[in-house]
Amino acid sequence: MPEIFFLKLALILYGIATVGFFIFFYTLKPEALRGARWVFLAGFGLHTLSLALRALALKAPPVISFHGATSFLAWAVAGVYFFFTLKGPKVYTLGTFLAPVVLLLVAVALLSPYAPAPLPPALRSIWLPFHATISLLSYAFFVVAAVAGFMYLLQERQVKRKMLGGIFRRLPPLESLDRLNEMSLKYGFPLLTVGIITGALWAEKAWGSYWSWDPKETWSLILWFIYAALLHERLIVGWRGRRAAIMALLGFVVWIISFFVVNLLLPGLHNYGRWT
Repeated sequence: MPEIFFLKLALILYGIATVGFFIFFYTLKPEALRGARWVFLAGFGLHTLSLALRALALKAPPVISFHGATSFLAWAVAGVYFFFTLKGPKVYTLGTFLAPVVLLLVAVALLSPYAPAPLPPALRSIWLPFHATISLLSYAFFVVAAVAGFMYLLQERQVKRKMLGGIFRRLPPLESLDRLNEMSLKYGFPLLTVGIITGALWAEKAWGSYWSWDPKETWSLILWFIYAALLHERLIVGWRGRRAAIMALLGFVVWIISFFVVNLLLPGLHNYGRWT
């Protein structure tokens, strides 16, 4: 399967890039950062090719299995990294914390069953590419928000303890990390909202009901309320810094339950084992 071959190559390049980002974090040498970025971009290119070949093989979006969804999510997280390096605050060490996440997601995808399976009738809908890809893109932004939140709390700890040495010099200013967290939320929350709406439209077409309180639907709603509350507190109340970082990490924990536990272990219409 050529798509798996290219995905394995992407995994290798992501691994090399991760090492490069850690070298940059340790040495702060710009050439290490440039090298890591180029290797990461090469892995992203091979990953894109793998997903395209997967879509051609399935004649459907490559997100209808746990393997495909996890691979696409890893690709989306890498894409969001490059997006923010162009449009976001200059968080140069973001790759040090984000590349391992991409590497882990690709590894999980490769460890999952990836033989193409016939598309179940309920999934043969125009809403599938919209619902699945938009939802996964929103998750990618939330992953970045959580990483930025973790970096914020780590840097804040250095500042409070007046440990202005190695880690302090290698982490971005608190303002930049808070800004990255906020931007990730502003992009991710509307995508999640659209993902839930398109999912409801798809559910009505496939199963005759817009909402059935399926475990995945329930956890997605919990996730939506968490990020809605965080966005409200940021925009209306003026939350910044530590509270927002902790809330982003809470959302990340709920997302982990929603994506891994609910999709794989709990019975329901969204269980990947039921689909395949």
